[in-house]
Amino acid sequence: MKYPIGIQQFEKLRREGWVYVDKTAQIHSLVNRGMYYFLSRPRRFGKSLLISTLEAYFKGQKELFQGLAMEHLETEWVEHPVLHLDLNAKPFTKLQDLYDLLNDQITVYEHQYGSVAVDGSPEGRLRQLIRAAKEKTGRNVVVLVDEYDKPLLQAIGNEKLQDEFRSVLKAFYGVLKSADADIRFALLTGVSKFSKVSVFSDLNNLMDISMSPHYYDICGISESELHDTFDDEVGELAYVNGQTKDEAYETLRQRYDGYHFSPDTPGMYNPFSVLWTLSEQQYGSYWFSTGTPTYLVQLMKEFDLNPKELSGYEASASELDSVQIKVDNPIAVLYQSGYLTIKGYDKRFRTYTLDYPNDEVKEGFKFLTRNVER
Repeated sequence: MKYPIGIQQFEKLRREGWVYVDKTAQIHSLVNRGMYYFLSRPRRFGKSLLISTLEAYFKGQKELFQGLAMEHLETEWVEHPVLHLDLNAKPFTKLQDLYDLLNDQITVYEHQYGSVAVDGSPEGRLRQLIRAAKEKTGRNVVVLVDEYDKPLLQAIGNEKLQDEFRSVLKAFYGVLKSADADIRFALLTGVSKFSKVSVFSDLNNLMDISMSPHYYDICGISESELHDTFDDEVGELAYVNGQTKDEAYETLRQRYDGYHFSPDTPGMYNPFSVLWTLSEQQYGSYWFSTGTPTYLVQLMKEFDLNPKELSGYEASASELDSVQIKVDNPIAVLYQSGYLTIKGYDKRFRTYTLDYPNDEVKEGFKFLTRNVER
Protein backbone atom coordinates (compact mmCIF):
# COMPACT_ATOMS: atom_id res chain seq x y z
CA MET A 1 0.00 0.00 0.00
CA LYS A 2 1.24 3.50 -0.89
CA TYR A 3 0.62 5.87 2.01
CA PRO A 4 -0.01 9.46 0.86
CA ILE A 5 1.98 11.15 3.62
CA GLY A 6 2.31 14.81 2.70
CA ILE A 7 0.36 14.40 -0.56
CA GLN A 8 -2.44 16.95 -0.68
CA GLN A 9 -3.36 16.88 -4.38
CA PHE A 10 -6.31 14.61 -5.13
CA GLU A 11 -5.37 14.22 -8.81
CA LYS A 12 -1.81 13.16 -8.01
CA LEU A 13 -3.06 10.78 -5.33
CA ARG A 14 -5.55 9.10 -7.65
CA ARG A 15 -3.40 8.92 -10.79
CA GLU A 16 -0.38 7.50 -8.96
CA GLY A 17 -2.27 4.89 -6.94
CA TRP A 18 -1.88 6.23 -3.40
CA VAL A 19 -4.44 4.98 -0.90
CA TYR A 20 -7.48 7.25 -0.50
CA VAL A 21 -10.03 7.10 2.31
CA ASP A 22 -13.23 7.81 0.39
CA LYS A 23 -14.85 11.06 1.53
CA THR A 24 -16.75 11.70 -1.69
CA ALA A 25 -20.18 10.81 -0.28
CA GLN A 26 -19.75 13.56 2.33
CA ILE A 27 -18.52 15.92 -0.39
CA HIS A 28 -21.52 15.19 -2.60
CA SER A 29 -23.81 15.98 0.32
CA LEU A 30 -21.91 19.20 1.00
CA VAL A 31 -22.16 20.61 -2.50
CA ASN A 32 -25.83 19.73 -2.85
CA ARG A 33 -27.02 21.11 0.49
CA GLY A 34 -25.56 24.60 0.39
CA MET A 35 -23.26 27.12 -1.30
CA TYR A 36 -21.12 28.96 1.25
CA TYR A 37 -19.21 27.02 3.90
CA PHE A 38 -16.56 27.43 6.56
CA LEU A 39 -14.67 24.49 8.09
CA SER A 40 -12.19 24.53 10.96
CA ARG A 41 -9.99 21.49 11.59
CA PRO A 42 -6.56 20.92 13.22
CA ARG A 43 -3.42 21.08 11.10
CA ARG A 44 -2.56 18.01 9.00
CA PHE A 45 -6.10 16.72 9.30
CA GLY A 46 -6.94 16.56 5.57
CA LYS A 47 -8.28 20.07 4.85
CA SER A 48 -6.01 20.63 1.86
CA LEU A 49 -6.92 17.25 0.36
CA LEU A 50 -10.60 18.09 0.85
CA ILE A 51 -10.11 21.37 -1.03
CA SER A 52 -8.23 19.58 -3.82
CA THR A 53 -10.95 16.91 -4.11
CA LEU A 54 -13.60 19.61 -4.45
CA GLU A 55 -11.50 21.28 -7.13
CA ALA A 56 -11.33 18.06 -9.16
CA TYR A 57 -15.07 17.52 -8.72
CA PHE A 58 -16.04 21.00 -9.88
CA LYS A 59 -13.64 20.77 -12.81
CA GLY A 60 -15.61 17.73 -13.95
CA GLN A 61 -12.68 15.28 -13.70
CA LYS A 62 -14.95 12.26 -13.58
CA GLU A 63 -12.17 9.79 -14.32
CA LEU A 64 -10.52 10.55 -10.97
CA PHE A 65 -13.60 9.35 -9.08
CA GLN A 66 -13.85 5.88 -10.56
CA GLY A 67 -14.49 3.34 -7.84
CA LEU A 68 -15.50 5.99 -5.33
CA ALA A 69 -18.94 6.84 -3.97
CA MET A 70 -19.09 9.98 -6.12
CA GLU A 71 -19.01 7.91 -9.32
CA HIS A 72 -22.52 6.68 -8.58
CA LEU A 73 -23.87 9.74 -6.76
CA GLU A 74 -23.09 12.36 -9.40
CA THR A 75 -24.92 12.21 -12.74
CA GLU A 76 -24.24 15.61 -14.38
CA TRP A 77 -20.50 16.38 -13.96
CA VAL A 78 -20.78 20.06 -14.90
CA GLU A 79 -17.42 21.82 -15.26
CA HIS A 80 -17.08 25.15 -13.42
CA PRO A 81 -14.24 27.67 -13.26
CA VAL A 82 -12.39 27.11 -9.98
CA LEU A 83 -10.32 29.66 -8.05
CA HIS A 84 -8.13 27.80 -5.54
CA LEU A 85 -6.34 30.19 -3.18
CA ASP A 86 -3.80 28.78 -0.73
CA LEU A 87 -2.68 31.00 2.13
CA ASN A 88 -0.34 28.32 3.44
CA ALA A 89 2.14 29.00 0.66
CA LYS A 90 4.44 31.36 2.56
CA PRO A 91 5.19 32.85 5.99
CA PHE A 92 3.70 36.22 6.91
CA THR A 93 5.97 38.57 8.84
CA LYS A 94 4.76 41.86 7.37
CA LEU A 95 1.70 43.21 5.56
CA GLN A 96 3.43 43.15 2.18
CA ASP A 97 3.80 39.35 2.45
CA LEU A 98 0.01 39.01 2.43
CA TYR A 99 -0.41 41.45 -0.46
CA ASP A 100 2.25 39.59 -2.47
CA LEU A 101 0.67 36.17 -1.96
CA LEU A 102 -2.87 37.29 -2.82
CA ASN A 103 -1.75 39.25 -5.86
CA ASP A 104 0.53 36.48 -7.16
CA GLN A 105 -2.22 33.85 -6.97
CA ILE A 106 -4.84 36.15 -8.50
CA THR A 107 -2.47 37.01 -11.38
CA VAL A 108 -2.34 33.35 -12.47
CA TYR A 109 -6.12 33.22 -12.80
CA GLU A 110 -6.32 36.65 -14.45
CA HIS A 111 -4.17 35.31 -17.29
CA GLN A 112 -6.32 32.18 -17.51
CA TYR A 113 -9.63 34.04 -17.73
CA GLY A 114 -8.51 37.27 -19.37
CA SER A 115 -9.41 39.44 -16.38
CA VAL A 116 -8.24 43.06 -16.27
CA ALA A 117 -9.05 44.82 -13.02
CA VAL A 118 -9.54 48.57 -12.81
CA ASP A 119 -9.20 48.45 -9.02
CA GLY A 120 -5.71 47.20 -8.15
CA SER A 121 -6.56 46.10 -4.60
CA PRO A 122 -6.73 42.34 -3.90
CA GLU A 123 -10.47 42.55 -3.28
CA GLY A 124 -11.03 44.62 -6.44
CA ARG A 125 -9.03 42.19 -8.53
CA LEU A 126 -10.88 39.21 -7.05
CA ARG A 127 -14.27 40.74 -7.79
CA GLN A 128 -13.34 41.41 -11.43
CA LEU A 129 -11.75 37.97 -11.73
CA ILE A 130 -14.93 36.22 -10.61
CA ARG A 131 -16.96 38.24 -13.12
CA ALA A 132 -14.48 37.53 -15.93
CA ALA A 133 -14.35 33.79 -15.20
CA LYS A 134 -18.12 33.55 -15.39
CA GLU A 135 -18.29 35.58 -18.60
CA LYS A 136 -15.62 33.43 -20.29
CA THR A 137 -17.01 30.04 -19.29
CA GLY A 138 -20.72 30.76 -18.93
CA ARG A 139 -20.67 28.98 -15.58
CA ASN A 140 -20.78 30.28 -12.02
CA VAL A 141 -17.46 30.28 -10.20
CA VAL A 142 -16.19 28.05 -7.38
CA VAL A 143 -13.92 29.70 -4.78
CA LEU A 144 -11.82 27.49 -2.49
CA VAL A 145 -9.62 29.10 0.18
CA ASP A 146 -7.15 26.88 2.05
CA GLU A 147 -5.78 28.00 5.45
CA TYR A 148 -7.63 31.33 5.36
CA ASP A 149 -6.34 32.18 8.85
CA LYS A 150 -2.60 31.56 8.58
CA PRO A 151 -1.63 35.29 8.52
CA LEU A 152 -3.77 35.95 11.60
CA LEU A 153 -2.36 32.98 13.53
CA GLN A 154 1.22 33.93 12.73
CA ALA A 155 0.59 37.45 14.02
CA ILE A 156 -0.79 36.40 17.42
CA GLY A 157 1.03 38.59 19.92
CA ASN A 158 1.53 41.40 17.39
CA GLU A 159 -1.71 43.34 17.65
CA LYS A 160 -0.79 45.98 15.08
CA LEU A 161 0.19 43.49 12.37
CA GLN A 162 -2.80 41.28 13.11
CA ASP A 163 -5.14 44.23 12.73
CA GLU A 164 -3.54 45.05 9.37
CA PHE A 165 -4.00 41.46 8.20
CA ARG A 166 -7.58 41.48 9.43
CA SER A 167 -8.47 44.61 7.45
CA VAL A 168 -7.12 43.16 4.21
CA LEU A 169 -8.72 39.73 4.66
CA LYS A 170 -12.05 41.18 5.79
CA ALA A 171 -12.37 43.14 2.54
CA PHE A 172 -11.02 40.23 0.46
CA TYR A 173 -13.39 37.60 1.82
CA GLY A 174 -16.27 40.07 1.75
CA VAL A 175 -16.15 39.93 -2.05
CA LEU A 176 -17.71 36.48 -1.91
CA LYS A 177 -20.97 37.98 -0.69
CA SER A 178 -21.08 40.87 -3.14
CA ALA A 179 -20.32 38.44 -5.99
CA ASP A 180 -23.10 36.07 -4.95
CA ALA A 181 -24.81 36.09 -8.37
CA ASP A 182 -21.62 34.77 -9.99
CA ILE A 183 -20.69 32.08 -7.46
CA ARG A 184 -21.69 28.41 -7.49
CA PHE A 185 -19.86 27.29 -4.34
CA ALA A 186 -17.35 28.60 -1.79
CA LEU A 187 -15.45 26.91 1.02
CA LEU A 188 -12.97 28.49 3.42
CA THR A 189 -10.90 26.23 5.65
CA GLY A 190 -8.50 26.94 8.47
CA VAL A 191 -7.28 25.83 11.85
CA SER A 192 -9.22 28.43 13.82
CA LYS A 193 -12.45 30.32 13.52
CA PHE A 194 -11.82 33.99 14.18
CA SER A 195 -14.71 36.10 15.36
CA LYS A 196 -17.23 36.88 12.63
CA VAL A 197 -17.19 40.48 13.76
CA SER A 198 -13.47 40.73 13.13
CA VAL A 199 -13.06 38.82 9.86
CA PHE A 200 -16.36 37.69 8.38
CA SER A 201 -18.67 40.59 9.16
CA ASP A 202 -18.97 41.28 5.42
CA LEU A 203 -19.50 37.57 4.70
CA ASN A 204 -22.32 36.66 7.04
CA ASN A 205 -23.84 34.06 4.72
CA LEU A 206 -21.20 31.43 5.54
CA MET A 207 -22.50 28.15 6.95
CA ASP A 208 -20.07 27.05 9.66
CA ILE A 209 -19.91 23.23 9.57
CA SER A 210 -17.00 22.90 11.99
CA MET A 211 -19.23 21.45 14.72
CA SER A 212 -21.96 20.04 12.50
CA PRO A 213 -22.89 16.40 13.23
CA HIS A 214 -23.55 15.96 9.49
CA TYR A 215 -19.89 16.56 8.61
CA TYR A 216 -17.95 15.43 11.67
CA ASP A 217 -16.15 12.85 9.50
CA ILE A 218 -15.45 14.95 6.39
CA CYS A 219 -11.78 15.04 7.45
CA GLY A 220 -9.79 12.50 9.43
CA ILE A 221 -10.28 8.73 9.64
CA SER A 222 -13.26 7.12 11.37
CA GLU A 223 -13.20 3.77 13.17
CA SER A 224 -15.06 2.08 10.32
CA GLU A 225 -12.76 3.65 7.70
CA LEU A 226 -9.72 2.41 9.60
CA HIS A 227 -11.07 -1.16 9.59
CA ASP A 228 -12.37 -1.09 6.02
CA THR A 229 -9.30 0.50 4.42
CA PHE A 230 -6.35 -0.63 6.56
CA ASP A 231 -7.28 -3.94 8.20
CA ASP A 232 -4.47 -5.94 6.56
CA GLU A 233 -1.96 -3.20 7.35
CA VAL A 234 -3.04 -3.13 11.00
CA GLY A 235 -2.44 -6.89 11.04
CA GLU A 236 1.12 -6.27 9.82
CA LEU A 237 1.59 -3.55 12.45
CA ALA A 238 0.44 -5.98 15.12
CA TYR A 239 2.84 -8.71 13.94
CA VAL A 240 5.88 -6.40 13.89
CA ASN A 241 5.09 -5.11 17.41
CA GLY A 242 4.32 -8.48 18.97
CA GLN A 243 0.61 -7.77 19.36
CA THR A 244 -2.65 -9.35 18.38
CA LYS A 245 -4.65 -7.38 15.82
CA ASP A 246 -7.15 -6.40 18.51
CA GLU A 247 -4.29 -5.08 20.66
CA ALA A 248 -2.96 -3.06 17.72
CA TYR A 249 -6.38 -1.53 17.11
CA GLU A 250 -6.61 -0.62 20.81
CA THR A 251 -3.17 1.01 20.76
CA LEU A 252 -4.09 3.03 17.67
CA ARG A 253 -7.31 4.07 19.39
CA GLN A 254 -5.55 5.23 22.54
CA ARG A 255 -2.80 7.10 20.72
CA TYR A 256 -4.53 8.67 17.72
CA ASP A 257 -8.34 8.50 18.08
CA GLY A 258 -10.61 10.68 20.17
CA TYR A 259 -11.14 13.88 18.18
CA HIS A 260 -14.78 14.91 18.58
CA PHE A 261 -15.98 17.87 16.53
CA SER A 262 -19.59 17.61 17.62
CA PRO A 263 -21.28 16.20 20.73
CA ASP A 264 -22.50 12.61 20.57
CA THR A 265 -20.60 11.75 17.39
CA PRO A 266 -17.94 9.04 17.01
CA GLY A 267 -14.32 9.97 17.53
CA MET A 268 -11.99 10.59 14.59
CA TYR A 269 -8.41 9.43 14.16
CA ASN A 270 -5.61 11.81 13.26
CA PRO A 271 -4.90 10.76 9.65
CA PHE A 272 -1.32 12.00 9.66
CA SER A 273 -0.32 9.91 12.68
CA VAL A 274 -2.21 6.83 11.49
CA LEU A 275 -0.57 6.88 8.05
CA TRP A 276 2.90 7.37 9.54
CA THR A 277 2.35 4.57 12.05
CA LEU A 278 1.24 2.09 9.40
CA SER A 279 4.04 3.16 7.07
CA GLU A 280 6.80 2.89 9.70
CA GLN A 281 5.13 -0.03 11.50
CA GLN A 282 5.85 1.54 14.85
CA TYR A 283 3.95 3.83 17.20
CA GLY A 284 5.21 7.36 17.63
CA SER A 285 4.25 10.99 18.23
CA TYR A 286 4.17 11.84 14.55
CA TRP A 287 1.67 14.72 14.57
CA PHE A 288 3.20 16.48 17.53
CA SER A 289 6.78 16.02 16.28
CA THR A 290 6.09 17.83 13.00
CA GLY A 291 6.50 21.15 14.78
CA THR A 292 4.67 23.25 17.30
CA PRO A 293 2.92 26.29 15.85
CA THR A 294 4.45 29.57 17.01
CA TYR A 295 1.08 30.83 18.16
CA LEU A 296 0.71 27.90 20.58
CA VAL A 297 4.07 28.61 22.21
CA GLN A 298 3.07 32.26 22.46
CA LEU A 299 -0.20 31.37 24.19
CA MET A 300 1.50 28.97 26.58
CA LYS A 301 3.91 31.67 27.68
CA GLU A 302 1.27 34.39 27.93
CA PHE A 303 -1.34 32.39 29.87
CA ASP A 304 0.99 30.04 31.78
CA LEU A 305 -1.05 27.00 30.78
CA ASN A 306 -1.12 24.07 33.20
CA PRO A 307 -1.75 20.69 31.47
CA LYS A 308 -3.52 19.29 34.55
CA GLU A 309 -6.01 22.18 34.64
CA LEU A 310 -6.92 21.69 30.97
CA SER A 311 -8.07 18.10 31.45
CA GLY A 312 -11.81 18.14 32.19
CA TYR A 313 -12.14 21.86 31.48
CA GLU A 314 -15.76 23.01 31.12
CA ALA A 315 -16.45 25.53 28.35
CA SER A 316 -19.57 27.29 27.10
CA ALA A 317 -20.71 27.09 23.49
CA SER A 318 -19.76 30.74 22.94
CA GLU A 319 -16.30 30.08 24.37
CA LEU A 320 -15.58 27.48 21.68
CA ASP A 321 -17.36 29.23 18.82
CA SER A 322 -14.71 31.75 17.80
CA VAL A 323 -11.34 33.29 18.54
CA GLN A 324 -10.98 37.01 19.07
CA ILE A 325 -8.24 38.87 17.20
CA LYS A 326 -6.80 39.84 20.58
CA VAL A 327 -6.86 36.46 22.32
CA ASP A 328 -8.09 36.85 25.90
CA ASN A 329 -8.89 33.15 26.43
CA PRO A 330 -6.72 30.38 24.96
CA ILE A 331 -9.32 27.60 25.27
CA ALA A 332 -10.97 28.22 21.89
CA VAL A 333 -7.57 28.22 20.17
CA LEU A 334 -6.54 24.98 21.90
CA TYR A 335 -9.84 23.32 20.98
CA GLN A 336 -9.86 24.41 17.34
CA SER A 337 -6.18 23.53 16.95
CA GLY A 338 -6.81 19.97 18.12
CA TYR A 339 -5.00 20.08 21.47
CA LEU A 340 -8.31 19.77 23.30
CA THR A 341 -11.50 18.09 22.12
CA ILE A 342 -15.09 17.50 23.22
CA LYS A 343 -15.53 14.66 25.70
CA GLY A 344 -18.99 15.50 27.02
CA TYR A 345 -21.91 17.89 26.62
CA ASP A 346 -24.51 19.14 29.09
CA LYS A 347 -27.63 20.00 27.06
CA ARG A 348 -29.29 21.81 29.94
CA PHE A 349 -26.50 24.31 30.51
CA ARG A 350 -25.00 24.06 26.98
CA THR A 351 -21.55 23.43 28.36
CA TYR A 352 -18.84 21.20 26.92
CA THR A 353 -16.36 19.10 28.85
CA LEU A 354 -12.97 19.22 27.16
CA ASP A 355 -9.94 16.98 27.43
CA TYR A 356 -6.95 15.83 25.44
CA PRO A 357 -8.11 13.74 22.47
CA ASN A 358 -5.56 10.96 22.97
CA ASP A 359 -2.24 9.92 24.48
CA GLU A 360 -0.15 11.40 21.66
CA VAL A 361 -1.46 14.90 22.30
CA LYS A 362 -1.50 14.56 26.08
CA GLU A 363 2.11 13.38 26.25
CA GLY A 364 3.29 15.91 23.68
CA PHE A 365 1.58 18.82 25.38
CA LYS A 366 3.15 17.97 28.74
CA PHE A 367 6.58 17.69 27.12
CA LEU A 368 6.09 21.01 25.37
CA THR A 369 4.98 22.69 28.60
CA ARG A 370 8.16 21.57 30.37
CA ASN A 371 10.33 22.95 27.57
CA VAL A 372 8.52 26.29 27.52
CA GLU A 373 9.00 26.62 31.28
CA ARG A 374 12.74 26.13 30.84
